[in-house]
Amino acid sequence: MYRVLIAEDEDIIRKGIAYTMDWVSMGCTIIGEASNGREGVDKIKELSPDIVLADIMMPVTDGIEMIRQGLEIADFKAIIMTSYADFEYAKKAIELGVSAYLMKPVDEEELKKNIAKVILEIEKDNQLRQLSKKMKSADDIDTLFIKSDKENDYVQQVLKATRERYSEKISIESFSEELGVSASYLSRKFKEATGQTYLDFLNKYRVQQAIKLLETGTYKVYEVSDMTGFSDYKYFSSVFKKYTDQSPSDFVK
Repeated sequence: MYRVLIAEDEDIIRKGIAYTMDWVSMGCTIIGEASNGREGVDKIKELSPDIVLADIMMPVTDGIEMIRQGLEIADFKAIIMTSYADFEYAKKAIELGVSAYLMKPVDEEELKKNIAKVILEIEKDNQLRQLSKKMKSADDIDTLFIKSDKENDYVQQVLKATRERYSEKISIESFSEELGVSASYLSRKFKEATGQTYLDFLNKYRVQQAIKLLETGTYKVYEVSDMTGFSDYKYFSSVFKKYTDQSPSDFVK
């Protein structure tokens, strides 16, 4: 069940939303109420809600400021309610990443629709966090520590070039030619320094970049495949699924 906090200064409206709507059928439970924005911030800190439903015009601290302060201390999705069709408020709400902007009196069906939308956003965020955590173990170039010595300088150069040229056709063989060392020597040194083969490392890094691109929603899957150095779409799908347990298409959905 997703945890919902309601912040509304008008007692009748707040209680009406909290106790007359079927929150259970929406997959939610009401964990708290606040009658002003300052109390709302305190409740956010205390209860860590998943969703905050807030009126804009509240005493002490308004709803926009309450959400701004709340997001500094907790991770939640916000739905704004107001009886004022004010563009400036809407703009501020959008800047804060508010998930929905509802006019009062709030229509129950409209609220249900937006709660469902917010839950999908939460599930997507959770999925992305899990993927990010999984891919962090893929040894991001920026977090790798390679002992600095003459032999490992070659590995450092390979890592730097990979960060800059991962979208190109690169391999341990191409780097060995550029550095003037044998491919077998460079492969051995890379595995000693990172604990994995270069191909495995390169694929993991490319998938990390692919996740970032797919998350934007700007590019089609085949475009991301090309942009991250996978010239073959089927191979991209296979590698992506290997490291994330799902296909790029499923990730986008």
